[in-house]
Amino acid sequence: MHGKRVWRYWLVLAGVWLGLVGSSLAARAQTALTDSMLLRAVTLDSVQVAPQAVDISGWLLVNKDIQVELGGAVQNLYNFKFDKAEKQFRSLRRRYPQHPMAYFLLGLSTWWKMMPSNVTDTRYDKLFLAYVDTAETKALALYQADHRNYEACFFLAGAYGFEARLHAERHNWRKATIASRQALNYLAKSKEANDLSAEFLFGQGLFNYYAVWIAEEYPWLRPVLFFFPKGDRVRGIVQLRQVGKTAFYTGPEANFFLIGILSSTRENQPKGALYLAQQLAEQYPDNSCFQLDYAKLCFQLGKLEESEATCRTMLDKYATGQVGYEAYASRAAAYIMGYLMQYKYRNLAKAKDYYQRCMAYSEQAGLPNSGYYVFAQAGLARLALHERDELTARRYYRAVAERGESAEEESKEARVWLRTHRQ
Repeated sequence: MHGKRVWRYWLVLAGVWLGLVGSSLAARAQTALTDSMLLRAVTLDSVQVAPQAVDISGWLLVNKDIQVELGGAVQNLYNFKFDKAEKQFRSLRRRYPQHPMAYFLLGLSTWWKMMPSNVTDTRYDKLFLAYVDTAETKALALYQADHRNYEACFFLAGAYGFEARLHAERHNWRKATIASRQALNYLAKSKEANDLSAEFLFGQGLFNYYAVWIAEEYPWLRPVLFFFPKGDRVRGIVQLRQVGKTAFYTGPEANFFLIGILSSTRENQPKGALYLAQQLAEQYPDNSCFQLDYAKLCFQLGKLEESEATCRTMLDKYATGQVGYEAYASRAAAYIMGYLMQYKYRNLAKAKDYYQRCMAYSEQAGLPNSGYYVFAQAGLARLALHERDELTARRYYRAVAERGESAEEESKEARVWLRTHRQ
């Protein structure tokens, strides 16, 4: 049920591959691949510097006083209390107007406003790009003044990665590739500060894991990947775990990615993913993305009471219009509730209602052909058969057979029934 995190989730802060890979997967890559061939080979295994060898005065990323000050803001950001978080970020901006950190955090907050819609909500695009563009400008000024300012490199890699991610989401492949090239360049430079803070490891961990993943999943891209640094899948996971445990700003991001990685069919570690999902769900109870992961993993692993409780809460918050609770997550919650009503409680009327709500939420989210939509149709077909309503069952099974690419078993079931029950 949890499924793979598709390429949309790759490298939120590092963003190194998105312009290239996104366009390749969409078979629109001629221009993007041509640009990517210009990428010089970058070695990400350069010698790390000792902390005392770098002047970190003026670096806000590793400033403990700033972390204490922004502790509540980071909590509010990931708990979808955006107004409260941004108030503190703007205060930081007033005191450090020439530093990229406040703009980067404001961009991160804007990004998470898009996450509940699976980044399909375009209302925030201009504001988001304005924040990351300003972060790039401020960070570049710091880097040009001191090429050993690895904090500036961190913000440049992150901001360009964010930019690449959004352009890839919007199918602006050339812009995504150009931004990705910049992100990769500064990611390599920022690696020299890995010993200074776990924050610097986040991009490295993502790159190491997904570089190997892409090469193995898409062998036809290997001639292009020759121009990129080599990855290390195991090392990438280790680095992300370290970030998740110790990083102040990027820790939740790292754990969010780890949930997707560990729950994938490739890694097949759903229990490890559930452990992290429960931590995030408990720490940030109003973050619908974290709640959705937890509900789906509980359902997958048979923790039905926990899954049901989480789904009920999600649907209630969506019904009352709580910030961050949208149709995208609600469709999954409604399907799980329909399944539980049908098979656990044997309440067929409620099961039918939840399945229909799942379909409605899928349409609202612009996903009428998604897996949950098809799952719900199959559930309604089975309920119709239980009620000896073959006409309704046929209607739903026909729809499943037509849209069943994302639900292979349901599609097979529908075709078999239709073949054995001809009109």
